[in-house]
Amino acid sequence: MTLSNTLRKSCLIALLCLGVGTAVAEGTDGVTPVLDLESLQPTREQMIASLNTVELLRRHHYNRIRLDDALSSEVFDTYMRHLDPQRSLFTAADIRDFEAYRHKFDDLLLAGDLSVGFAMHTRQLQRADQRIVYARRLLKEGVDKLDFTGDQSILIDREEAEWPADEQALQALWRQQIKDEVLRLKLAGRDTDAIQDLLEKRYANQHKRLSQTRSEDIFQNYINALAQVYDPHTQYMSPENAENFDINMSLSLEGIGAVLQSDNDYTKIVRLVPAGPAEKSKQLAPADRIIGVAQGKGEMVDVVGWRLDEVVKLIRGPKGSSVRLEVIPASNPPSDMTTREVALVREAVKLEDQAAKSSVLEFNEQGKEYRIGVIEVPGFYIDFKAYRRGDPDYRSTTRDVRRLLSELQEENIDGIVLDLRNNGGGSLQEATELTGLFIGKGPSVLVRDARGDVQVLDDPNAGVAYSGPLAVIVNKLSASASEIFAGAVQDYGRGLVIGEATFGKGTVQSIQPLNHGELKFTLAKFYRVSGKSTQNRGVVPDITYPSLLETVDIGESSLPRALPWDTIPAVPYRADTMLSPLIPQLIDRHQARAARDPEFVYTLARIDLNKAMQEREYLPLNEEKRRAEQKEFEDRLLALENARRKALGEELLTELDKDDPLEDASLLPGGEADEDKGEDPFLAETGHILIDLLELQRQVASAS
Repeated sequence: MTLSNTLRKSCLIALLCLGVGTAVAEGTDGVTPVLDLESLQPTREQMIASLNTVELLRRHHYNRIRLDDALSSEVFDTYMRHLDPQRSLFTAADIRDFEAYRHKFDDLLLAGDLSVGFAMHTRQLQRADQRIVYARRLLKEGVDKLDFTGDQSILIDREEAEWPADEQALQALWRQQIKDEVLRLKLAGRDTDAIQDLLEKRYANQHKRLSQTRSEDIFQNYINALAQVYDPHTQYMSPENAENFDINMSLSLEGIGAVLQSDNDYTKIVRLVPAGPAEKSKQLAPADRIIGVAQGKGEMVDVVGWRLDEVVKLIRGPKGSSVRLEVIPASNPPSDMTTREVALVREAVKLEDQAAKSSVLEFNEQGKEYRIGVIEVPGFYIDFKAYRRGDPDYRSTTRDVRRLLSELQEENIDGIVLDLRNNGGGSLQEATELTGLFIGKGPSVLVRDARGDVQVLDDPNAGVAYSGPLAVIVNKLSASASEIFAGAVQDYGRGLVIGEATFGKGTVQSIQPLNHGELKFTLAKFYRVSGKSTQNRGVVPDITYPSLLETVDIGESSLPRALPWDTIPAVPYRADTMLSPLIPQLIDRHQARAARDPEFVYTLARIDLNKAMQEREYLPLNEEKRRAEQKEFEDRLLALENARRKALGEELLTELDKDDPLEDASLLPGGEADEDKGEDPFLAETGHILIDLLELQRQVASAS
């Protein structure tokens, strides 16, 4: 059932006839940007690529979904979120026009008809053009002419808001958003002239970039509305993005070492590459938003509203050159636009920089000395080139950890902590072999494909490298291979898993070349030997730590249409049942210690404060009220920090400043402690828990 040509043509005319004039404001170079809508038409190559994408997803995606009216409705909703995530461009009348196609996308996609998707995107471009023209006209009147004394307020999150009734309501909303933008900059310490200059440049740049929209941009956005209905890791990449896949996804490993993604008008840090310049700086953290980029000592370029690939081009550069980033820290409350500037030197991340490394923590418990070995594993790596050419000395996670275990045991350690915090995964082979160092021979992970066939992966090597007390510390950014290893340790009862629930990425992707671009899609799912999925929920620790990331949308469960957690039949494996009965006592001892630990008390209180700030629905557009709200937050923050300092015997602060630990990204959960600022409290507590385990095991042995 497809639309007739006559009906389609008349509907498209209705979609396109808005009567919106072309832009009249000038760009930063004095040239008026022109939005050329006539050139934004689908090509034959794009039509064929869309048909190939539909067929690949129908036949091979893990999530077998029928392409019918129900799926069409979901594609419609996803596309609307892509086009207008904060419902601030389209009117209710626009949505009524679009609703005619809610149950037609399946027919259109099966026919390779891209016209409706392009028409809807075209209207979005027209509305975006209207908004920029309106903003620039308002700014031309002067920021100082805006009134910040009334009782107006603005809805913080408009994702589920009602669509503005008409164009008049749209303009009223745009005016509120611009006032909010100005207020945020005022509270961040910018004066009126600086705000005026910044916003004029920002909107001029956005206008220029809007006029550079290509047919390829529209096609990629539209076809991804289909792809991401299947799951969030399924993605169409245009020929340009496919060619620069490493650049777009991780800035390659020669750059700053950060994985970035678009977040409305901002560029957000998703994770930091271990041993990369960003991670080494200790000044950047996941969920920080990049709003400016400067080369060396050059002028800071505002990148709010820029496309991700354009921001990436600015950040990348020759090895050894410097780049400065202006970021809004993730720890800021929603209304706080206070920024920090971070200077980085671009460099290639070498394998040896990412290699596992060890240290020893020393404790004195009730007059008895303990030594706890720590092995930090930043990623699951293997030197594939050396491995393939048969080099007997090739580097890998398993080989390095085996060596470190041997060295630590020679130092007479009492237990081992394996630190997988911020470990985003890597080689599946290495996750399997590393598991074998601690459990010996046996299955380590199950892989289930779209047909339901299950493959059991194990380490074929018998024997273990270490059989003593073991703890694995994880956090929200421990993902994929890290979750496979931690899940196996937990299922086998081989050691304690401590920290935060992990990321929850338990799916496998494959990249398929198309006639035009590439399709990355999910074709399998990971399961633990117990049959539990690592997908969505992640690995839930035996003993949990508080985390400031609890108030940040990070993790698989925060992604739209993430595949669900589920179970399959377990495979035969031999679990040690001696550890599980001791966990309740270990939790009691940990909680008693945490109640007296200033770092844990502070973190819990900070989580509560962040949640309270994020639960607000509206922000006042009255400057006096907004400043009062910010001062209240800062006063509460200062009180929490001084309570922590007092308990530690440190000097109290009279005000928050740039050197305050609250501004230090290393205090985010799993962030490594700066060696100059003392030990990592979470790592130290893990050592204490291992010592508790040793004592309880001795008591059990004595009683038996």
